[in-house]
Amino acid sequence: MSELSDKVVMITGASRGIGEAAAREFAAQGARLALLARSGDRIAELADEIGETALAIRCDVARQDQVDAALARVLDRFGGLDVLIGNAGVIAPIGRIEDTDPAAWGQLIDVNLKGVYHGMRAAIPVMTRAGGGSILTISSGAAHGPMEGWSAYCASKAGAAMLTRAAHLENAQSGLRVMGLSPGTVATQMQRDIKASGINPVSKLDWQDHIPADWPARALAWMCTKAADDCLGQELSLRDETLRRRIGLIA
Repeated sequence: MSELSDKVVMITGASRGIGEAAAREFAAQGARLALLARSGDRIAELADEIGETALAIRCDVARQDQVDAALARVLDRFGGLDVLIGNAGVIAPIGRIEDTDPAAWGQLIDVNLKGVYHGMRAAIPVMTRAGGGSILTISSGAAHGPMEGWSAYCASKAGAAMLTRAAHLENAQSGLRVMGLSPGTVATQMQRDIKASGINPVSKLDWQDHIPADWPARALAWMCTKAADDCLGQELSLRDETLRRRIGLIA
């Protein structure tokens, strides 16, 4: 039996890409799922595919009240929360700082950074009362180095990485397992949007240069097991071949 069997897992940005792949991976390992996204129709379809162990919740993570309401529904349906995956993220606006729209720049921060905060703020008290839980944040190499045209994205990911470290510092003693995952470039719609922008070296990559979305999904599931206990508080990078072998992604 999987360590994830019957665990309650809430995934933000679950309608596509890494979030959708994670939903399928956790479902395959017997978890009960809360799928959050702004695209209500798509997550409803995904929940229907998975079955009665999945709950679709339309939610804008940029709003604390919607995240709180989503968690209340999770607790009402499943009775607890074992894992929070802060995956929701956007890449736009792409452009030089002086050319970007301030409202769009701020909206990205609301989703990519404040959305992670909103999820943590809601989940931490629930997990603390229960004596433990895992909080996983999707990070990026962009958190640690600037990329032309990605001022908002890089700033948001750098902030989310520090927020994840702060959550570990404050809550490890309460039994919470907090980590980040930097997957590298993944074959998702975001990479198609980056390609279309034509800005910076990432847009020049070929599709075959990106890893499949099921790799970070499998990594996230592994991070929720005892096998990853020596990684608590860290940001794990799937560019690391040693980590890929530990997870079983490569031989």
